Amino acid sequence: MKSVPLKAFPRTLVQRGEVKKLRTSGRVPATIYGRQAKPQNLEVVFDEITYLLHHSASENVLVDLTVENDARAKRLAMVQEVQHHPLSGHVLHLDLHEIAEDEKVTVLVPVETVGEASGVKNSGGTLEHVMFKLRVRALPKDLPEQLVIDVSPLEIGKSIHIGEVPARPGVEILGDKTRAVVTVAAPRAEEEVAPVAAVAAAAGEVEMTKEKKEEGAEGEAAAKGDAKAAKGAKPDAKAGAAAGAAAGDKKAEAKPEGKAEKKKK
Repeated sequence: MKSVPLKAFPRTLVQRGEVKKLRTSGRVPATIYGRQAKPQNLEVVFDEITYLLHHSASENVLVDLTVENDARAKRLAMVQEVQHHPLSGHVLHLDLHEIAEDEKVTVLVPVETVGEASGVKNSGGTLEHVMFKLRVRALPKDLPEQLVIDVSPLEIGKSIHIGEVPARPGVEILGDKTRAVVTVAAPRAEEEVAPVAAVAAAAGEVEMTKEKKEEGAEGEAAAKGDAKAAKGAKPDAKAGAAAGAAAGDKKAEAKPEGKAEKKKK
């Protein structure tokens, strides 16, 4: 990674209200840490740090830091953390880590993909980023700004793992080598059709079983009806006797009425 120049100034304003005024004046508060010296409060020009970050592939920026009125002419430092405003995105604070040229450092490097995966192009799959950054260790001059992965050969169900990510000499990619970084997933439509078909088939089987049960119930009912019909003679005789008795009762009721009518005459 190539270092870029950055000028900073000693900072005496540390209170919350003072830091707010500092930002209003076009400066950004910063702090530099390192093994060789105690942490030091600094401030940098807002426009300079914004331009530097916007023209970098990531926020991992290696700088040749010059501090005004400092005993050391230059310091090699890495931008360690950048705090942004949640709405505007403006830089609010900057943390720098002083390093030596022969000292290996560990940073998070963004992962970028190139090409179109075969499983996406020919089979309608979806390219999924499992990891967007990887932790790498190297000397400052060997640090990559980003890791580039060619996904063109990937078929559906295939992945590129940490151990398969290409890196330049002197760069060590840390982490579980078997962990997937990018993968090609099968089309979701195919995954959803199969369950729907299975549910429909299961419903059809239930209906068929239900119909068979209903048919069996109807058969049993018909058989019971035939059995009752076979024994129907006796109940019918009793019914006829009951009907005759009812008719006799009506005649008996009719006779008194007839006698009553003759007496009136």
